Amino acid sequence: MKIAVVDGQGGGIGKAIVERLRIRYNDSVSIIALGTNALATSAMLKAGADEGATGENAIVYNADKADVIVGVIGIIAANSMLGELSPAMAAAIAGSPALKVLIPVNKCCIQVAGTKDMTLVQFIDEAVDMIDRHMRCRDAAAYEGMD
Repeated sequence: MKIAVVDGQGGGIGKAIVERLRIRYNDSVSIIALGTNALATSAMLKAGADEGATGENAIVYNADKADVIVGVIGIIAANSMLGELSPAMAAAIAGSPALKVLIPVNKCCIQVAGTKDMTLVQFIDEAVDMIDRHMRCRDAAAYEGMD
């Protein structure tokens, strides 16, 4: 399974996501760090991502190649992250057939009704749990198809 982690600015949230994914899955998944800038990509690579790529073309190119895309909710909003996330990036991520696991943060001028009041760390843990449930369902479906 290929999990793409998208982040920008300093890459702190992406770094935390990669760390949690690496702890949960060790080397059983491939993690690609997709940064809107080199600093973000570098932080995610240091956290344990297998590969990294930076910029608009890298994100647009890789969005369709991932099984799961994870990041803050702003990764599907044009011009979010102080303008680092271009309309083309947002469209590629939103249009990807990959499962999108989005972490609600209020910095992108997007608020999601019904979300619980949790810390960023708790949201990241919940995001990793969602990916885990997705993987188990996918594995179960593949196993049932073997009959």
